[in-house]
Amino acid sequence: MSGQLLPAVVAVLLGVVLGLALFVPFVAVQYRRQGRLTLGQLVLWGSFLVYGLALWTYTLLPLPAPGEISCVGAQLRPLQFVADIRSFPHASLTELRHNPAFMQVALNVLLFVPLGFFLRLGWRRGLVASAVAGFAISLLIETTQLTGVWGIYPCAFRFFDVDDLLANTTGALLGGVLSLAAKPWLSRRTHAVTAPVRPVSAGRRLVAMLCDALAMTMLGMIVGVAINAYQLYVGAVPAAQVDTAVAGTWAAVVPLAAFGLLALSTGRTVGDLAVMVRWEGGARPGVLRGLLRYLGGIGGWQLLGIVTPGADALFALASVVLVFAARRRGGLPGLVSGARPVDARQEPAAMSSAVNGSAGAA
Repeated sequence: MSGQLLPAVVAVLLGVVLGLALFVPFVAVQYRRQGRLTLGQLVLWGSFLVYGLALWTYTLLPLPAPGEISCVGAQLRPLQFVADIRSFPHASLTELRHNPAFMQVALNVLLFVPLGFFLRLGWRRGLVASAVAGFAISLLIETTQLTGVWGIYPCAFRFFDVDDLLANTTGALLGGVLSLAAKPWLSRRTHAVTAPVRPVSAGRRLVAMLCDALAMTMLGMIVGVAINAYQLYVGAVPAAQVDTAVAGTWAAVVPLAAFGLLALSTGRTVGDLAVMVRWEGGARPGVLRGLLRYLGGIGGWQLLGIVTPGADALFALASVVLVFAARRRGGLPGLVSGARPVDARQEPAAMSSAVNGSAGAA
C-alpha cells in the first residue's frame, strides 16, 4: 500500500470503529439536545469524525522505522512562503497551479477549512473560536512533528514550518466565514427543552434497537478481551492454550445479565434510554413488564444467540418487520409485554388521567 493511500485508509477504518463505539452516546446527546436524530446530523458528525482522523493521519503518518529516520530542520521565518512562491513562475493562474510553493500553502489552507465549518455547524462557535482552534490544533501538530512525536524519535522527521501555522489558522477562519451561509438552517434547530413531544416512529424504534445491539456487542467484546487477557497475563496460560470458549461464554452471559438488570430496574433498555422512549401499560407488576420487554427485544436476541446459534438472525429480522407491522410501533417487545412505547417526555398516562379527573370535578 502506498504511503499516500495509507493515511486515508487508516482514517476511514478508525472512523468506522470510533463511530460505532460513540454511536450510542451520540444518539443520547442528540435526543436530549434536539429531541430527535436526523440523517443530516449523522452525516455532519460522521464527516467531522473522519475529518479529524484524516487530519491526524495525513500530518503524522506513515511513521518511519527507527533505522530509516532522516532528520529535518525547521523553518522559523514568518511569511517565508512569499519568497518561495516568487522563486517559481507565478504570473498567471496556470503558473500558480504548477507552483509547488503556492500549492503547498493553498493545500494547508484548504486542509483546515472544514475545521472552521464544523465548529460553526456542530458547536455553533464563531469566527474567533474557529481561528483559535485552528491555531491551537496546528500548533499541536507542528510541535509533535518538531519534537519527533514528543521524544519517541531522536529527532524531527517532518519539517516544522511556522508558515503552516499561518496557513492553517487562515483556513479555519475561512471555514468559519463560509459556514455563515448555514446560519438560517442553524436558527431552525431546536433543543429538547422546547421541541414538542413526538410520537414514537419506526425510525426511532429502529435506532433504539441498533443502540441495543451495539451496546450488547461492545460490552461482550470488552468482557471477552478481559477474560483472554486474564488467562494470558494473570493465569500465565500460554497463548496456544488459551481457552477461547470460556471467553466467548462470559462475553455472551455478562451483557445478557447486565442489561437484563437494567431492564428489570427501569423497564427500559440502553436503546430506549438513548432515544428517550419509555413503555406504558401492559403486564403488571412493572418488573414483569420490564422482563417481558427485555426478552421480546435485545435480551431475547442475545439469549437465542447463546442457546440456538443462528436463530438470533431470524429473531432480529422478525423484530425489524414487526416494528412496522405492530400497533403503535411496539414491535415484538410490545406484543410480548402488552406495553406501548411513548416519548419519555410525555406525561405519564396515570398522572394525566388524575389531572384530567381533577379538572373535570372542578
